[in-house]
Amino acid sequence: MRLGYSLFIALRYLGSRRRKGLSFNTLVSIGGVALGVCTLLVVLAVMSGFHQDLQEKILGVNAHVVVLGAQGPLQNYQALAQALRQRPQVLSASPFVLGQVMLARGGAAQGVYLRGVLPSEAQAEMGRFMKEGSLSALAQRHEGLAGIVLGRELALRLGAFQGDVLRLLSPRMELGPLGMLPKVREFRVAGVFEVGMFEYDSNLALVSLQAAQEFFGLGDRVTGLQLRLRDIYQAPQLARTLQEQLGYTVVVRDWVQMNRSLFAALKLEKLAMFVILVLIILVAAFNIVSTLMMTVLQKERDIAILRAMGASRRGIMGVFMLQGLLIGLVGTAIGLAGGLGLSYLLDAYQLIKLPPDVYYLSHLPARINVGDFLLVSASALLIAFLATLWPAWQAASTSPIEPLRYE
Repeated sequence: MRLGYSLFIALRYLGSRRRKGLSFNTLVSIGGVALGVCTLLVVLAVMSGFHQDLQEKILGVNAHVVVLGAQGPLQNYQALAQALRQRPQVLSASPFVLGQVMLARGGAAQGVYLRGVLPSEAQAEMGRFMKEGSLSALAQRHEGLAGIVLGRELALRLGAFQGDVLRLLSPRMELGPLGMLPKVREFRVAGVFEVGMFEYDSNLALVSLQAAQEFFGLGDRVTGLQLRLRDIYQAPQLARTLQEQLGYTVVVRDWVQMNRSLFAALKLEKLAMFVILVLIILVAAFNIVSTLMMTVLQKERDIAILRAMGASRRGIMGVFMLQGLLIGLVGTAIGLAGGLGLSYLLDAYQLIKLPPDVYYLSHLPARINVGDFLLVSASALLIAFLATLWPAWQAASTSPIEPLRYE
């Protein structure tokens, strides 16, 4: 019964006495909460989207776990790769070669990372990033030249197209007719990929594992093994286990460890933005406090009559607490709807473009996490509830005699 009359009166106090609908103060309070919730949700969605998109692109190019030789290139890696493939967490374990070279075409040249991969494994992992050609073409030779696949930005800088011939220069010296000279080999462009991260699109080139071994003079050795897991979040635990079991003849690193500073910075930035933007909701809470206090002052006679009719202090507090909670609930619902809609539009239509040479991404992504959704909702409702306590207490403390003394 107490909730029944408290809710009825709270709903009446939300409305306007002069016209139908909500009062101006109520609309302002609801709008403040909605704006704060919408802003907070959109910012968290953008931060989550940036984190997730960056993570997907990094893991699309790099392994979840890498096993490197502690003293240089790995020898007899086939047995180790076969043993790693037997582990239930591991989807694949493939060898790779990595080194820095100079890539040149005509008068244009640029230093890049050259990665030697198994074409079949690379096609399965990076095939979705290919814009021209195919990674499987790395296994073939055309007119005696091995194939090479470039990032889009790198291809544009060199003016290279599919079928063009490029020169690779290695810092490793070899004996030529004029003495010791840098090692030079020619490769034919077999394709172009675009990850969407400027760092990879402008500084990475792929060749077959055999071609990389020949170019770097490794024989049957490789730089290391790259593992892909069924669950990427098991990578840190698996890396620690492998390091303990394999000893210090190898170095085992996981994707979290290799990108620790980047993801830690993103996590800290997301937390900082949450704390800062909660202040917007706190400002909206002051609107709720002022609205309720004005209502208490205007309704002193009504409160006194209710007290004289037998309404308890708790019942009077319930009226104004419910009024504030209704404002918070409606404002939160509107803000969540607006935040979800705006986040969807940002991501689906890529409304905000980013310069890829400055940022890691080409557009501003947005991802809604259930955890963020619940956190924002709970925070807004909690702040709205706390904002009702002082006005509700003031209303419950109203004397049933003083406002009616001269009536």
